[in-house]
Amino acid sequence: MGLGRRNAAALTGVFAAALASTALGAVASDEAAPICRNQVGQHEGLFYTFWKDAGTACMTFGAAGSYSLEYDLHPGNLVAGLGWRNGSVSRRVGYRAAAFEPGTNSYLALYGWSTDPLVEYYVVDNWGREFTPPGDDARALGTVETDGGTYRIYRTQRVDKPSIRGIATFDQFWSVRTTRRRVGSDRKITFANHVAAWRRHGLELGSLDYQVMAVEGYGSTGRASLSVWDDGDR
Repeated sequence: MGLGRRNAAALTGVFAAALASTALGAVASDEAAPICRNQVGQHEGLFYTFWKDAGTACMTFGAAGSYSLEYDLHPGNLVAGLGWRNGSVSRRVGYRAAAFEPGTNSYLALYGWSTDPLVEYYVVDNWGREFTPPGDDARALGTVETDGGTYRIYRTQRVDKPSIRGIATFDQFWSVRTTRRRVGSDRKITFANHVAAWRRHGLELGSLDYQVMAVEGYGSTGRASLSVWDDGDR
């Protein structure tokens, strides 16, 4: 398949598989050594996940909730992120992308799951040059104005695919910014605004599981350098 329909379905499915394996036991780590193999755990009080199925990639932690990532996925899928083991609707997420070079098919998003109902969600702020999530075949339900920009709202579905609750059928909720957010400055994602907008279109989350600022990539070369924080703590 080409990059078009392969798109988010491939990416989210493999991320879900990684999260399903999380239930078997997280790997705790307080070391700053690069992470180049699949694992999840804690670093300086934040939750992280790292998963790839091919290619080369490494995630390196810095100070104060920061991480860097380099990858060469030809072919291959990658998901890596840093955030919170317990998601929150009221959390306003702060981040700074000192660098984000997504190549052809990667994107930067606030990512998480809910249960009961089982939902995978994204708030996408930046993406690569050949693919805009969630793909050309997705129909926008509406828009939401928040944090200085406009996001298009989408609902897609995965059928009998890996999830944090094993193989399941589940919805995906998307907010995708209409223009890429520039890197190099502090940014905020007011998650409650997206949740309220989704609800207006009949998209209801359940109990929140983890919540991370993540980079996803498929068949692409790229790098990122990010800092993540709960804006309510500053």
